[in-house]
Amino acid sequence: MRFKGLLTAVCIFLFGAASYISADSSEGGITQEMIEKMHESTKFEGPWKAIYNSLMNNDIKDLALDHDKVVEHEDLFNVSIKTKGVTNQKSSGRCWLFASLNLLRPKMIEKYDLSSFEFSQSYLAFWDKLEKANMFLEVMIELRDRDYLDRELNSFLRSPYGDGGWWHYTVDLIEKYGCVPREVMPETQSTSKTGMMNKLISTKLRKCASEIRKLHAKGASIADLRDAKEEMLMEIYHMLTLNMGIPPTEFVWRYEDKDSTVSEPKKYTPQEFYSKVVDVDLRDYVTMTDHPSRPKYEMYAVKYTRNMYDREDGAFMNVPIDSLKAYALKTLLDGEAVVFACDVGEDNANDKGIFRPGIYDYESVYGVDLGMDKQDKFLYGDLTANHMMLISACDTLNGEVQKWKVENSWGTDRGDGGFWTMYDGWFDDNVFEIIVHKKHLSGDLRKILKEEPVELPSWDPYSRCVKK
Repeated sequence: MRFKGLLTAVCIFLFGAASYISADSSEGGITQEMIEKMHESTKFEGPWKAIYNSLMNNDIKDLALDHDKVVEHEDLFNVSIKTKGVTNQKSSGRCWLFASLNLLRPKMIEKYDLSSFEFSQSYLAFWDKLEKANMFLEVMIELRDRDYLDRELNSFLRSPYGDGGWWHYTVDLIEKYGCVPREVMPETQSTSKTGMMNKLISTKLRKCASEIRKLHAKGASIADLRDAKEEMLMEIYHMLTLNMGIPPTEFVWRYEDKDSTVSEPKKYTPQEFYSKVVDVDLRDYVTMTDHPSRPKYEMYAVKYTRNMYDREDGAFMNVPIDSLKAYALKTLLDGEAVVFACDVGEDNANDKGIFRPGIYDYESVYGVDLGMDKQDKFLYGDLTANHMMLISACDTLNGEVQKWKVENSWGTDRGDGGFWTMYDGWFDDNVFEIIVHKKHLSGDLRKILKEEPVELPSWDPYSRCVKK
């Protein structure tokens, strides 16, 4: 009786509110007739009453989880790459950096016969943030005459500073600044939880943008603006060191191998450590994408998708999704893991470590059609490349991949001990990008790789930066 009384009160409220809708209101509004039709069509009886009650008292994902798909799930893989422990980016958006360094980590472990090894993500993140600050300020100088409502200018002002990035960010950073072991520059509170630091530096950068435009309005030259920018960067550097520490210029590294043999201590600069110890040419790796709305077998680059102003925007080769899967398999069979970018929020049974299409059956819960193809979801903002991880294994049947093993960087408390099983259909629907060695490419693709990239505007959907 209480429920009926409440329902009646709600209905009286709705109809009372609807009575205020003018009969001659302009076309396109919600009319009283429409509301009456909606009300009449919503009768929670039979199974719908059970669903209604369940949604009132339970998490939607718990109700939508497809029990049969969970029961069918198994996590065995017949092609596997050895990796050494799951990393944890914690409360930061450095997935691209973790995934990239996790590709290099097994090489170090194998090369020096180590039990474990991890690069310092904090060291490269420091330089990434300083470079991004310089990028922002240089763009402010470049766009100094633009109106405040200009699309490009506004996108930078709206989001001047963040954690997100792509594979080529790592390549450019390591080539310029080298790399160091984790213990040389460990994590801090602000590297593990970047939100407040990013917010304050964003505020500082917007203030700097205002000052640059005011100086320009007073007739300052480009040289004058760059002098002012240098002083601004000094302050950003100061803020970064207070939060992340001072990056080392040289350090001593020694290691113990699996036989307990301890190496002689040697001094390196970060650049020397990369060139002499790591010794991997990152330019040998290429980015292959499935950009759903652009022609295939073309090279592209999205304007301003770089973290360094004096470097080029990252170029990528656009190919069909089947090509991405074929080259991912080829790379695994060659004994190397695969960095990839995807939309991690789609069909992700997070606590079970399962990426599988339809793992959540929301359509049955609501009785509505939610289906869109990959291109429409991408173009209309429902799907984006928002996370990077590592493929370390796959399971094949008659040469066809059924599922892939994914190493994430969210620690061991999530997924299946930090790993996910990605079913092949999920790869089709949600993967956008893989990083592979160019030695695997066919002759035709190598020719495409040499072509000048078509520049896409900075607002192209592919510009949504990987950040989770």
